[in-house]
Amino acid sequence: MRGEQNVLGLPKAAGAIVLLVDGLGSSQLGQRSGHARTIASAPGGSLDSGFPSTTAVALASLTTGALAGAHGIVGYDALVPGSGVRNQLRDWGGPMDPDDWQRLPTLFESTPSIAIGEPRHAHGGFTGAVLRGAEFRGGRTMADRFELAAQAARERALVYLYVPELDRAGHEQGWQSGAWLDALEELDALTARLVAGLRRDVGLIVTADHGMVDVDPSAHRIAPLELLAPIAHVAGEPRCLQLHLVDGDATDAVADEWRAWLGDGAWVATRQQVVDAGWLGEVHADVAPRLGDVFVAARGRTAVYLDGDDPARGMVGQHGSLTPDELRVPLRRFGAFA
Repeated sequence: MRGEQNVLGLPKAAGAIVLLVDGLGSSQLGQRSGHARTIASAPGGSLDSGFPSTTAVALASLTTGALAGAHGIVGYDALVPGSGVRNQLRDWGGPMDPDDWQRLPTLFESTPSIAIGEPRHAHGGFTGAVLRGAEFRGGRTMADRFELAAQAARERALVYLYVPELDRAGHEQGWQSGAWLDALEELDALTARLVAGLRRDVGLIVTADHGMVDVDPSAHRIAPLELLAPIAHVAGEPRCLQLHLVDGDATDAVADEWRAWLGDGAWVATRQQVVDAGWLGEVHADVAPRLGDVFVAARGRTAVYLDGDDPARGMVGQHGSLTPDELRVPLRRFGAFA
């Protein structure tokens, strides 16, 4: 929109829409391409969303252009030093101030922008953290939101359009379910209609925050009590736990114990190994204390729980780890960007 060179090689446009489809991984789109012919057949390919592959982290990265180590939202749940573990989508306020906890300016603060989502998110803390600078417009249904995007595109603004329906269906019933497929078909039909109405000088990008794997209860791993004794706090989610230890000097020993227990069921790494490997990009000094001493990132279709009675075990579709099914997301181009 500024007419500048860019890493995606996108041409100049008077306006742009970024359609963010929560939970639509490249693998899932490829395997169900016949139900999403508009999106699946579009040019543009795919890209990696970043680690951990979870909504809070990925949306902050999308709107700031930085990885988790810089913007500071480091997981689905994360340790707020002095306050305990708090959910990064919902538990805002106090020391988790939207203006400070997400450390970086968003693109919306320097570009005339309209963010379109569900009305209940209009004044939420997460919205304030990652969408600050944009005018928020709410639409209850997917169709309502697409109509708002079509209207906003005529205003020559940067339009952010968020679609959560696929992610919800995936968590509840799995991405291979009929409910997920119904949401995908509706998404594709609405995308085709939106594209057909775009002015020639407006571009559309379709992308996502993460993919998803369906986890059968038979692949749930319940941590034995002896592994929990050194742990003060547990953050993250079942596909990517972050363990905060009572004694930071025990990090290597605890990591070895979890590796021995999980075998090839997970990548287990210390905080320093994660930082050195660049999984989070360059980690700012203010962000480092939020990171677990030990990361447990699931392989395959495994999910790791600390309690056999955890109600989260009812969740089918999951994400958070490093597998291509979770990390790789579409980057499809339409309109002036095609």
